[in-house]
Amino acid sequence: MPEIRPFAGVRYRLTDAELGRVLAPPYDVITPAYAQELAGRDARNVVRLILNLSGDEAGYVTAGATFRAWSEDGTLAADDQPALYLLEQAFDVDGALFLRRGLIARFRAEEPERGMILPHEQTRKAAREDRYRMLSTTRANFSPIFLMFPDVEARFAACAARIASGPPTACYADDGDVRHRLWRVSEPAIIGKLTAQLRAVRAYIADGHHRHATALRRRDEVGADGAWTLGYFTPIDDPGLLVLPYHRILKTAPDLAVVRGRLAVDFELTNTENVDALARAVAASRAAYAFGLCAASGEGLLAEARPRAAALLPRDAAPCLRALDTFFLHSGVLSPLLGVTDEAIDYVHSLGEARQALATGQAALALLLRATPVRQIVDVADARESMPAKSTFFHPKLPSGLVIHPLVA
Repeated sequence: MPEIRPFAGVRYRLTDAELGRVLAPPYDVITPAYAQELAGRDARNVVRLILNLSGDEAGYVTAGATFRAWSEDGTLAADDQPALYLLEQAFDVDGALFLRRGLIARFRAEEPERGMILPHEQTRKAAREDRYRMLSTTRANFSPIFLMFPDVEARFAACAARIASGPPTACYADDGDVRHRLWRVSEPAIIGKLTAQLRAVRAYIADGHHRHATALRRRDEVGADGAWTLGYFTPIDDPGLLVLPYHRILKTAPDLAVVRGRLAVDFELTNTENVDALARAVAASRAAYAFGLCAASGEGLLAEARPRAAALLPRDAAPCLRALDTFFLHSGVLSPLLGVTDEAIDYVHSLGEARQALATGQAALALLLRATPVRQIVDVADARESMPAKSTFFHPKLPSGLVIHPLVA
């Protein structure tokens, strides 16, 4: 693991009851409509600092000026001493309660070649440029890069549990009813124990690849101190480290009758009655590869790969990629069998979004997937390979603005 340090976090000087009005998810999951809702909810909402709301050059300048103004008028202020910050998120999924804890800290971004911080996906030029422009004008990190690390003997988990037994520094619930509790950790002995535990292991980027790439660019332009950025570190084996399915909607595609004919040789096919039944069937499948296709009528088709379907994959594909439903789908099914191009594919996080896309005519078919296991993500990163776009959706997302990291350089 690279160097990790405490820092004097900049935080909103508001009551817990007010925090939910001013915090936001990471920039890349905020739709334009939701951005306007957040901005209208409270004039101090952090969305004004993490997104270019006007969409032009002036939008970046405005974000920087707004951050400076809020720092000067006391809306935001730095803690009086360096600290690490323990974040706990409690949430429900399908009636089950989950809890995840992780550490917010300052750390140095590192090239993947050094083997200390490993990505699992490629970044896009437009997103990298946007993040760099925002970083340059605000000179702060508002959203931590989400990293996971092995905690084989559960030492970090035990230390986090002891910290969480005390009263929190802040707590609030977000729009998705995720309950957040934050502890500021300033005791030197505890800081030393936590940083020693993290320095001894390799970290894997879960979310925040573009922000990590931005930190490396800043390091290259201003020097070594430009690599300091904001991270959130959570154990790989934390029961609350949840990856949800990332579904696709196909804007153009053959109808289901044609699809059945094209998939019949390589897949076991099962009809389902509606989106919910299809989603349950996909999630329950134990086939090597499985996915579901649903039409606007509600008619669904579960496709489970027969052993012969492995021949659809490129022969030179790395084993870690061959294990992925998303790689199999994009390399062997969508274009080769169904004639669906990348331009015809959009991505949605939930069944509700898939239903809406079908109901409004935005999608010819909804394509439902299983969640990607964390172990497969680690295997891809260790092999220095990259997953197809939108292969993972970690839930819940980390809040922007809860603890802000001013740039060192």
